[in-house]
Amino acid sequence: MKKQLFITLALLAAPLLASAQSEPKTSDDFGIWTDISAEKKLSKKASVEIEAEYRTANNANQNSRWSMGLSGEYKLTKWLKVGAGYTFLYNHNDKYTYHDEDPNKANYGKLNKYASYWGPRHRVNVDVTGAVGLGNWKFDLRERWQYTYRPEKTIDERYDFDDEDWDGKQKTYSGKGKNTLRSRLQVSYDKKGLDVEPYANVELYNAWSVEKVRYTVGLDWKIVKGQTLGVYYRYQDNSKDDDDNDRNMHILGLSYKVKF
Repeated sequence: MKKQLFITLALLAAPLLASAQSEPKTSDDFGIWTDISAEKKLSKKASVEIEAEYRTANNANQNSRWSMGLSGEYKLTKWLKVGAGYTFLYNHNDKYTYHDEDPNKANYGKLNKYASYWGPRHRVNVDVTGAVGLGNWKFDLRERWQYTYRPEKTIDERYDFDDEDWDGKQKTYSGKGKNTLRSRLQVSYDKKGLDVEPYANVELYNAWSVEKVRYTVGLDWKIVKGQTLGVYYRYQDNSKDDDDNDRNMHILGLSYKVKF
């Protein structure tokens, strides 16, 4: 059984790891993401969940996000469910500006200012998930619309690359809202009597164009009744058109979930 499980994980991981390796390693970051959640069944069809998450970046040397969320799900049929939720996020932001965006100008690509600060974000989402089974295999497609609002933020100073010092001047970043469609296709192996469930998925972030792609392979382990421990590897490709200036990232994820 262990041999079969190992082979299954390898088959799931192979295409994702190949995609991850296609990006230049020198530009990649590494982070650890952890989350803990509790789910409460309200009925056979309805449930609510509360979740807290912590993330690191900059090769796991920097705190990058704290968040707390509340969500709910409702099963319309055996194969279709809907959900909605709200998440409060507290993010670390790195903002770079350049002297000129015109490649024909002398200052093209030359750094101007850099800002580093923490700020809140508010996020709401609505999603629909359809799933079908084929023997012990399960395939599901989740379409999630999310709206994220970043409130106005004033910071005390930015680093000036020309003067090689902090400018000591306040800068205000205006409030900004963003709509994103997240499409995730997942395959998992769920065999009756087996306490572990391997899975792999690909998720696209689309805001009028594809801005980010995530490739994930992981394993959920039912340690005792009602409690699940998860571990996953994720490669996040931010090279499309992500306005957060994030680097491509390798991620080690750990999760713990309890159901009541």
